[in-house]
Amino acid sequence: MSAAPALRPAGDRYVVVVNHEDQYSVWFADRALPAGWTATGAQGTRQECLDHIEQVWTDLTPRSVRASHSQAADPAAAWLRGLGSRELTAQQRLFVFPHAGAGASAYRLSAYLPDTVEVCTVQLPGREARSAEPALTSLDEAVAALAPLIADHTDLPYAFFGHSMGSLIAFETARRLRALGMRLPDRLFLSGMRAPGLPDRDPRHTLPDDKLLATAEFDGVDAELQELLLPLLRADLTLCETYTHRAEAPLPCPLTVLAGSDDDSVDGTELAAWRTHTSVGFALHLFPGAPHLYVRGGERQLAEAITRTFPARG
Repeated sequence: MSAAPALRPAGDRYVVVVNHEDQYSVWFADRALPAGWTATGAQGTRQECLDHIEQVWTDLTPRSVRASHSQAADPAAAWLRGLGSRELTAQQRLFVFPHAGAGASAYRLSAYLPDTVEVCTVQLPGREARSAEPALTSLDEAVAALAPLIADHTDLPYAFFGHSMGSLIAFETARRLRALGMRLPDRLFLSGMRAPGLPDRDPRHTLPDDKLLATAEFDGVDAELQELLLPLLRADLTLCETYTHRAEAPLPCPLTVLAGSDDDSVDGTELAAWRTHTSVGFALHLFPGAPHLYVRGGERQLAEAITRTFPARG
């Protein structure tokens, strides 16, 4: 069994706790434990404790059992990474929808948001812990799977954040939730993507492998791994570029549209066109000097932008 991530000694603010059903969570080191929960002895920063919980689950459970358990007992556990991670403190949820080619681990927003916000990052099939499953190539299929799972976890006020491909999935998931008569997000944060209904500039999903690879943004990834990731990227691009927007009434949810000011994949007019998709508030925010994938390394600034209009409670 591999070693769990090293945690800092006493003096840190959080501890890992477990209940009689072997459910793990994070609690404040300087507070009395809630009834039914026991400290495991692991402690550290909030993110170290969350990483420790994930590693314990990985170490003690074979991959095939983990997959069947999470999907059979609660399908949302496979699709929504981080669900339940702050069940003792959460007063809001932020559902995060990653960009094309990325998995849930590409987003580390939870470390920059207060304990009252539980971050649930969408893990689509075909990547990371779900790499054995075929990747989806239809946005409608992704939304059909996600919307009922999210609908079951709207007991708290919540918002969506999506980047690039994730913006389209987040937007269509909100529309599907409306069709189901479910509680809608308090706000949608839509990033790095032109408004629905506008044409793709340069469709890439049919490019030969070498040309598609030349357009990919695989910063810091070695060449062999890039080739392994290429089918996933092609599937995600197919999902985006074959999406057909259907006209509906604007959402009764405020939209905040985000982008890097140096993002050459989308311009101000394409971003501003999102305004027609809401019947309430609209805001556009550009991160100065930031590229398309500003979300890499820009988590703190992004979290600050989110909390300005989705303020933490408690």
